[in-house]
Amino acid sequence: MTGWGAWCCCRPPVSRRRRAPSTIGRVSNSRLVYSTDDGDRRGRNAERREPLPQRRQPHTDGVVRVSREKGGRRGKTVTLVRGLPPGETQAVAGDLKRLCGAGGSVKEDAVEIQGDHRDKVAARLRAAGYDVKLAGG
Repeated sequence: MTGWGAWCCCRPPVSRRRRAPSTIGRVSNSRLVYSTDDGDRRGRNAERREPLPQRRQPHTDGVVRVSREKGGRRGKTVTLVRGLPPGETQAVAGDLKRLCGAGGSVKEDAVEIQGDHRDKVAARLRAAGYDVKLAGG
């Protein structure tokens, strides 16, 4: 027992056996099904692939719609503001988040404010000169 490969009290012995070569190269019917680079590589899905849905156009009637949603958020309520002019979305989002004392974000031309703040948001937007409608439940 000489050298560093010998057994020691602080670590188990090192195995010097070679690993068996991979069998993927030898199997005749193997094929790549999924790749982290390209995703699903099966041929049948490439033929059935549907075009991506077109992005919904925001309402352009000049009315700002304030609604409340819970769906798809694990029961959490979110106040949505849609119909704002595209250049003003970020500024209005920051103002509404400060007003409500809550977090939020801008997603797909809509402002999301965490929590149920429909009345506060609608009052602030009316005071800022927007035509506001309460939408949804």
